[in-house]
Amino acid sequence: MTYVIHGATGAQGAPVVAALAAAGRTVTALTRNPDAVVPGAQHVVAAGYSSAADLTDAYRGAEGIFVHLPVASEEDRQTYAHNILTAVREARPDRVVFSTSGFPIDPAIGGAAATLAAGLADSGVSHAVIAPELYLENLLMPHVIGSVRERGVLTYPIRADFPVSWASHLDIADAAVALLDRTDVTGVVSVGQYPAITGPDLAEAFGARLGRDVVFDQITAEEFRTSMAPLIGDGPAADIAGAYQAMSAMPGRSIAPETSAQKLLGVTPRTTSQWLADIGL
Repeated sequence: MTYVIHGATGAQGAPVVAALAAAGRTVTALTRNPDAVVPGAQHVVAAGYSSAADLTDAYRGAEGIFVHLPVASEEDRQTYAHNILTAVREARPDRVVFSTSGFPIDPAIGGAAATLAAGLADSGVSHAVIAPELYLENLLMPHVIGSVRERGVLTYPIRADFPVSWASHLDIADAAVALLDRTDVTGVVSVGQYPAITGPDLAEAFGARLGRDVVFDQITAEEFRTSMAPLIGDGPAADIAGAYQAMSAMPGRSIAPETSAQKLLGVTPRTTSQWLADIGL
């Protein structure tokens, strides 16, 4: 039996591979490159989201699957979600853990993440959904961390008084490994800092770590889109900018304590200071 990890060489999948390997589990890494070397994985399989048949073969006989949808156009993400669901229904793995990557799963809002979450609920396969709000790793994008280092200004497209239950990819890995074991926990598990913190709180943590004054500065969603487009492409950047524009009308993005990893799994996400120390910034 093995654990199949999507995006095993990427920002979300690699920490899950490492955590499972540390726990002595057998890991199959799914990548786009069959020659990839994935530390901690016993097997590497080239299987893309665009082939339901390849995913079915990869999932068959698996003890657990960790999956998330990549940054891509919404049309592609919907295709990927349907292919994953086809593979889950055909292969019937013992357990599926899906990270929403912060995308909404409310059917009224729609979107690929909502499609995948609803499909897993109807599949009859044991599953859980990890629901983070925003990733701390977003703050490591070159235009964000560069401004912190060069000007002492942490720029981000949220209000200074907008509280967020930030989580890191390391926190998602901790929750994923726990949920692959804890088949008694189903449904949505919220992962993130609680109580939620604001932009100035983030800036203070960066300042303490770097030994300099750092202040928070809100930028517009359009400015954020312009900075991201060279990194991820115009379409995905526009989609993400649209999400941040929608956030401007929200009071915040805090997890609900009753569905938190803290309560359901006994897993407490890192503080910003702990995360900065763990990544060696």
